[in-house]
Amino acid sequence: MAEQHKFYGQEEFSKGLEGVIACESKLGYIDGQKGWLIYRGIEIGDLAEHSTYEETAYLLLFGKLPTRKELDEFTQKLVNYRTIDPRVADIIKSMPPTAHPMALLRTAFSALGAYENPEKVDEFDLEAWTELGIKAISQMATVAAEVGRLRAGLPPVAPDPNLNHASDFFYMLTGKKPNELEADVMNKALILHADHGMNASTFTSMVVASSLSDIYSAITGGLSSLKGPLHGGANERTLKMFMEIGEPENAKAYIEDKLARKVKIMGMGHRVYKAYDPRAKILKSYAERLAKLSGNEKLYTISQEVEKVMIERLGKKGIFPNVDYYSGIVYHSLGIDSKMFTPIFAVSRVAGWVARVLEYLHSNRIFRPRAIYTGPLKAEYVPIDQRS
Repeated sequence: MAEQHKFYGQEEFSKGLEGVIACESKLGYIDGQKGWLIYRGIEIGDLAEHSTYEETAYLLLFGKLPTRKELDEFTQKLVNYRTIDPRVADIIKSMPPTAHPMALLRTAFSALGAYENPEKVDEFDLEAWTELGIKAISQMATVAAEVGRLRAGLPPVAPDPNLNHASDFFYMLTGKKPNELEADVMNKALILHADHGMNASTFTSMVVASSLSDIYSAITGGLSSLKGPLHGGANERTLKMFMEIGEPENAKAYIEDKLARKVKIMGMGHRVYKAYDPRAKILKSYAERLAKLSGNEKLYTISQEVEKVMIERLGKKGIFPNVDYYSGIVYHSLGIDSKMFTPIFAVSRVAGWVARVLEYLHSNRIFRPRAIYTGPLKAEYVPIDQRS
């Protein structure tokens, strides 16, 4: 093994930067031992019960709940910004519908940035970044919906200014205006996924922004990170697992076999939480209700059998359902293609990406970590005709 050559007396490092403190933040806090999540001091359960995605996004961006006037103005901005440049719509149409939906979303959103960014990109203006961030939050819903329509071979649906953000996204994606339950659950789903600490996609967005690139590049970085199977897509794979199990009576043997072979059970456990994910608790009741209404009750029953086995086996080790465990059943019961589950995540999380980028830029310092060099200190250059 090559010798490790240390610098400045450093002897240890954290693989994947796990546990490393990269910044200070007032945005959100997770207590993994208690199963507790707050946005700006407000518990996620209270926001899910009483708030809207618009209000939650404002809270994340500006650090306080808005007044009625502030919320109305912010909501109107989101409405006004929701229509995207038709040239970006043409780019979406030109891409292959068989491509990974996150690749389509990433590419389309990057193109959007080319049309939306001010010309003087080298002059940093926090106020301008904030306004573009609000625009990006709005436009993510439209771009994701158009990607979903493209994949389904359907024409895009123009935004409806009379609908709130969550309902309009549902309408643009499905072509159907949501009923009261559908609107409520989509609004809650977007609130629950809006921010979650220094996860990979959030950190990626912050790293890109720290060079003072631009807000669209930062968000495109977040999308690129979210595309990876170790970050996004867990709810899709959880739903697939339930479908593979097929019948509730098969669940115990299926899970026991997976555990014996040390195969990860999707939707179970979390890097941070060692208790029941509070977001999963909220989605669980909706999963049951929607499953019954949509004829997917068997999937929910299977999820209960799997959860029972997992908690009996691994609950003492802090393995419980996370937010992805029930969100797949929720979206599936709403009639949404499972390939669109991760883009829906992006429609929500873009508010967290923008908020944390803007917060960090108030006292920005470009990220520049170092690595421990483990290669040779002296090697000879061998001319090409002498190499074996």
